[in-house]
Amino acid sequence: MAAVVATMVVGPLVKIVLEKASGSLLGQYKVMKGMEEQHEILKRKLPAILDIITDVEQAAADSEQATARRAGAAAWLEAIKKVSYEASEVFDELKYEVLRRKAKKEGHYEELGYSTVKLFPTHNSFVFRQRMGRKLRKVVRGIEVLVAEMNDFDFKHHQAPPVSFQWRQKDQDIFDPKNITSRSRAEDKKKIVDILVGQANNSDLTVLPIVGMGGLAKTTLAQLAYNDPEIQKHFDVLLWVCVSNNFDVDSLARSIVEASPKKNGTEAADSKKNKTPPDILQNVLSGQRYLLVLDDVWTREDHKWEQLKARLEHGGMGSVVLTTTRDNVVAKIIGTVEAYNLGGLGGQYITEIIETTAFSRLKKEEERPSVLVNMTIYIT
Repeated sequence: MAAVVATMVVGPLVKIVLEKASGSLLGQYKVMKGMEEQHEILKRKLPAILDIITDVEQAAADSEQATARRAGAAAWLEAIKKVSYEASEVFDELKYEVLRRKAKKEGHYEELGYSTVKLFPTHNSFVFRQRMGRKLRKVVRGIEVLVAEMNDFDFKHHQAPPVSFQWRQKDQDIFDPKNITSRSRAEDKKKIVDILVGQANNSDLTVLPIVGMGGLAKTTLAQLAYNDPEIQKHFDVLLWVCVSNNFDVDSLARSIVEASPKKNGTEAADSKKNKTPPDILQNVLSGQRYLLVLDDVWTREDHKWEQLKARLEHGGMGSVVLTTTRDNVVAKIIGTVEAYNLGGLGGQYITEIIETTAFSRLKKEEERPSVLVNMTIYIT
């Protein structure tokens, strides 16, 4: 069972690698020079793996499957996980190289400070390209072998929500035993809550985007606001839907309806009248002051957003849509008020997070290896 559970991280991991491989940052400062072909191959192969990942996971977990196929599927998933970690490290190094070159070009080395500069190793561009080219070619060879093997296993494409939807959708409860998250984002949360509650007398739908780069905890901040007692009391209905790459108006409307506590009666009645999912959504929200969180919005297709927004505008006075996105262009398309730009955490909180994670089993300070403790101080 443990092996089966372990495989369930593979889909989200491959999705993260694909996002890193597709990132616009890689196109800057010729950081991919000499690696363009491998880069394109990887971007083509990873979606093929994502297409069949559900079937592979089912084959690995299904006790009724033939033993050989089940064992083969589990081994294949482990291999994908290993090469995905390698690919993730490669793209992280490439991203850091872009940042290094940007800092050098703009003359920010001195502003960054000595400790930050030390994070970027000294090397020339030719040596860097040769080294990263070898790493990327190794990853691509591994991926190509695994794609060939998946065809041999005859894994099937399963229509399913995007992996990021499945991964991010599961809960709005934050596991934070030392309250680091809530303490570090307390000021941000208060500002968000004030904005949301402050729309009480606004007859127009308010859309507030939270914008920031990946890993800044935009979703976590939305969760903190969503769970705030003042928000729970202020709104009639609270809804949470993860969007990611799945911005199809009908399926998104259906997901919002599914998240609504009032869905059953209205949905059943409207279905009998052959109403579309957007029609049903409009009826479910009609007249209610709601807070809808649309987490991880990517689409720049403004016509799709306008179609959905037209139905969301039928809520009660003071209704708000809170979105999270990495894309400033998306924020401008969907936002009706100024976007909330989320900054990084303070150094003291980063130190606390690292120490809590790294030394969670070492309760006494004297048990902590001094080398690691000093490294934590150095990083932050």
